[in-house]
Amino acid sequence: MWSPVFFGEATLVSQPVAQERKKKAPTSVPDRLFSSLSQVSAVTILLLLSGVAFFLTVVGWSGMFGDIEGMSGSDNFVEYVGPLVFGTVYAATLALLIATPLAFAVALFISHYAPRRLAQTLGYVVDLLAAIPSVVFGIWGITVVAPLMSKNVYPWANDNLSFIPFFSGTASTSGRTMLTAGMVLAMMILPIITAISREVFLQTPRLHEEASLALGATKWEMIRQAVIPYGRSGVISGAMLGLGRALGETMAVAIILSPSDGYFWSILTNQNSNTIASNIALKFPEAYGLDVNRLIATGLVLFLLSFGVNMLARRVANSGFSGAAG
Repeated sequence: MWSPVFFGEATLVSQPVAQERKKKAPTSVPDRLFSSLSQVSAVTILLLLSGVAFFLTVVGWSGMFGDIEGMSGSDNFVEYVGPLVFGTVYAATLALLIATPLAFAVALFISHYAPRRLAQTLGYVVDLLAAIPSVVFGIWGITVVAPLMSKNVYPWANDNLSFIPFFSGTASTSGRTMLTAGMVLAMMILPIITAISREVFLQTPRLHEEASLALGATKWEMIRQAVIPYGRSGVISGAMLGLGRALGETMAVAIILSPSDGYFWSILTNQNSNTIASNIALKFPEAYGLDVNRLIATGLVLFLLSFGVNMLARRVANSGFSGAAG
């Protein structure tokens, strides 16, 4: 009796074939060599991650629970790292809110609207954005985005939207604000979200699209009924991976942001909560003694935060959160 088995979203193979593939082991020398190298690589990655976590924990332990008098400032570790975690998550969330809708629209345009040559060109350009160093994004942000926003956008937002806490306070004249940092981070994570979303949209079964069009749906209705539900988990996974990239970004934020100690909600002022990565980059060269251990301890917090986000993205990707199977 033929029995269908689902792999991923839309692949069908018979049960006997699936069992035969599972039982089949590599027999040739190249196959065995490749299998061994793959296993060694996987174990090496786990060992490297464990080594990094072990180093951060051992060296940062005294920074978390050591003598506060031996460190600059009188705050305990929770009070010290709290504003940094807030600033890190705040900047990354702003970047995600800006980048995700834009990446979604670009991915849909490339996969279903643009002519083939234009789609290929746009795909190359979007992928090229991922190769630009973060310091270049930081310089672009402070020399182009910051002056443009401080002259045109920030005064208007301060005058008309100041009743919203996010736009309260005196608008910055230099543009070194959390919103500028969020916009630059959004450009940095845009290629990640766009590339993953584009590839998932292109994997939509052709029969699903043709069936929707045959029933009288317009192109947008077909995309809304067939493409978007099928690629929903991919878009979410791409957004989570982009969030992980934004959480760990260093140089662009260090160049743009005007950091202060504390929690600041306004995205238009010069007072901004610093991020963990930027704080380490700015203070590590002059740190000594237990201050070094404290900075490494904040690195452990960032490691755990990024690791948790990537685990969540993997869980979403494997959960089959898609409307295509329904």
